[in-house]
Amino acid sequence: MKCGICPHCCDLKEGQTGLCRARSNIGGRISCVNYGKLTSLALDPIEKKPLARFYPGSMILSAGSYGCNLNCRFCQNFRISMAENGEDNVYVPPEVLVRRAEELRAEGNIGLAFTYNEPIVGYEYVKDCAIIAKQRGLKTVLVTNGMICAGPLRELLPYIDAMNIDLKAFSERFYKMLNGDLQTVKQTIEISAENCHVEVTTLIIPGENDSDDEMEEESKWLASVNTDMPLHISRFFPRYKMLEKEATPIETIYRLRDKASKYLKYVYTGNC
Repeated sequence: MKCGICPHCCDLKEGQTGLCRARSNIGGRISCVNYGKLTSLALDPIEKKPLARFYPGSMILSAGSYGCNLNCRFCQNFRISMAENGEDNVYVPPEVLVRRAEELRAEGNIGLAFTYNEPIVGYEYVKDCAIIAKQRGLKTVLVTNGMICAGPLRELLPYIDAMNIDLKAFSERFYKMLNGDLQTVKQTIEISAENCHVEVTTLIIPGENDSDDEMEEESKWLASVNTDMPLHISRFFPRYKMLEKEATPIETIYRLRDKASKYLKYVYTGNC
């Protein structure tokens, strides 16, 4: 059986789990084995997602599970995303999660954000929750790496209100190191921008994706999609399997912000 959620299209034998560690062939069908298994749940400011121009000043109930379909040595959230099945997770059915979000309206909560790990690998759970949330008048946000096939994305988007999409770099070379695909992420940004509010984040890693030329190419392309699309340029800090690198110099972030601002109306800097 082939999993059709992301472009890896893992061909799985009975009982085998895909590279995302969250989708398996069980009984001749691809199942989401991390369905409802939350490793993290917190009420966060919407700006922490980060979303700068979607209900600013509000709060959002943020849920994470385990699993990811990329292999980033620099993962900034690896303790959550790289957790194993059965490790520090609690089963929370969709109805219960949405009810909790409703209970937090008084604290400024506007809905649900699926974040911390890659939400796409838990596609069915995200969709089930988002459908109920829309019925209850709540917003649904995805914080995603954008590695999703066009078909499943289009099926999900009617229930999604906003996305922050990680654009890891603007080179196929970089994406190959992550076992990813730049063209798929660009496609996700284009399709999503036609259907919901989209902001983009690029984590700047010294010596990897920090050149002026690459930022010019990236921001010019984003502007061709929508000049109003916010871009968040964030600092890298040594994490996970990339401990040999120093944190991104603050002056690098500001320099790249100035480059991107030539093409985009809204450019934000993170962790500065």
